[in-house]
Amino acid sequence: MPVSYAQKRPKVVFFDVNETLLDLEAMRTSVAGALDGQQQLLPLWFSTMLHHSLVTTVSGDYQDFGDIGVAALQMVAKNQGIELSKQQAKQAIVPALLSLPAHADVKPGLQRLKDNGFTLVSLTNSSNYGVKTQFEHAGLTTYFSQRLSIEDLKIYKPDLRAYQWALKKLDVAPEQALMVAAHGWDVAGAKAAGMQTAFIARPGKQLYPLAPAPDYVVNSVEELATLLTP
Repeated sequence: MPVSYAQKRPKVVFFDVNETLLDLEAMRTSVAGALDGQQQLLPLWFSTMLHHSLVTTVSGDYQDFGDIGVAALQMVAKNQGIELSKQQAKQAIVPALLSLPAHADVKPGLQRLKDNGFTLVSLTNSSNYGVKTQFEHAGLTTYFSQRLSIEDLKIYKPDLRAYQWALKKLDVAPEQALMVAAHGWDVAGAKAAGMQTAFIARPGKQLYPLAPAPDYVVNSVEELATLLTP
């Protein structure tokens, strides 16, 4: 449901990619294969990757997002007493991550937004090659006017500079832009940058209680599109 109806119609709608648009659950088998079948460790791997992407930003030591993902899987494996080489970790992650399917609600929602004149832009911590390949595989390329990757800035979300950079690239004011994500940290970062925000409540995802509330809380992209196109 919407948190507020008082927002102006955004000119640009920015979308996070992994988990927001693409279903990370498809990686459960491949990641578990590297972790002695422990499928429950997928969320821990992803959160470890996100944690250390922020570490690289704070320390000023940029590392490729894919490399961070490989290192994060090795860390999770080591905590489980599993020896995992860099190559083994890469093989467990990269093919599956590049071929994630879109959530079922995504294409209908994006189509409705596009049909109603919204400019749709992806904003991801993944590499340019990664998101291009993901969108091609999931059939999402045609919905977006631009794909923005933090690779070009080398400062990961949720650093304020990431959102400010995206706004500048689209020449849009913060209050005229909407950031859509299934991550509380992403929504919090965008809100701090002055953007309108929408939280997609994917299973297992929660808002950060100490951050300002988003403007919309919905269960799907399709539901958000309905609210934005009454």
